[in-house]
Amino acid sequence: MLEERANTPDGKGGFTVGWQVLGVVWADVDARSGREALVSARDISRVRYRIIVRGAPVGTASRPRPDQRFREGDRVFSILAVAEFDPAGRWLECWAEEGKG
Repeated sequence: MLEERANTPDGKGGFTVGWQVLGVVWADVDARSGREALVSARDISRVRYRIIVRGAPVGTASRPRPDQRFREGDRVFSILAVAEFDPAGRWLECWAEEGKG
């Protein structure tokens, strides 16, 4: 699923952050690289993925953006970058990192 951040007022002048489903997309998910980092005295594993999805024109709701994410069950893939995968724009190449967001 393609999701985007949705802020909901909390009634106290602030808001809570949630995620809204924009649609279900077909995707080819391919792990590309991984690394470990020490964060707050804990080892954190990060894996970067190349995710191929159907193309969509710039500015349409169905075109993924870097402030959005993909979700498959409990797995979350934060989108880092999006570009055309082929010259005709039939497919998009999304670079994402699992576990963030």
